[in-house]
This record gives sequence, structure tokens and C-alpha cells, in this order.
Amino acid sequence: QVQLVESGGGLVQPGGSLRLSCAVSGFTLEYYAIGWFRQAPGKKRELVASITPGATSDYVDSVRGRFSVSRDNARNMVYLQMNSLKFEDTAVYYCATVYSGNWIWGQGTQVTVSL
Repeated sequence: QVQLVESGGGLVQPGGSLRLSCAVSGFTLEYYAIGWFRQAPGKKRELVASITPGATSDYVDSVRGRFSVSRDNARNMVYLQMNSLKFEDTAVYYCATVYSGNWIWGQGTQVTVSL
């Protein structure tokens, strides 16, 4: 069964850091790109970071320079390091991949940036 499970969310003050983890199972991670998405209340889900099988990463402008995505294929893990967090980073964060032509999503992890 193809599965992605996020963890590491929580409450953090502005300027703080969090590292999200995405544990994958049911497929061979090294062959797949992974995306990190987020959805804030009342807003559309947006792609914030992605990493290719070759570990090339890309970021939406609003997080570039603050977020960093990485992967550990041996551990079947993908990470999103988030630094200098801002109020507007508050959202549910999801990791996802396309498997056999279908998007497979994790359940999400809540990140709240607040005083």
C-alpha cells in the first residue's frame, strides 16, 4: 500500500524553525519526486517545495531562502526544514507524489506560527 505520513508540525513563534518529515512506504522512493504542499484556512493548496529523484529542489518564491527540502532514500524519508517562520506560513502541510498516474497524499501536519 502506497502511503505517505507527515510529522513534525507544531506551534512555533515567528522567526523559529521546524523540520517536517514525510515517511513513505509501498514504493521505492528513489525513483519519485516528492512535493511539499500547504493549505491555509480559506486558501487553495499550494506547492511550496519539491525535490526530484536526483535531489534537485525548487521552491515557491515566498519560502525560497527559508525552507530547504531534502531526501534520504535509504530511510524512505523526505524532509522540509523551515527556518525564519512567519505568521503567513501557518497552514496544514502535506507531502505528496504521483504514483501510477494518481496523486497520493499524506494526512497533513499542522504548522502554526504565533506569538
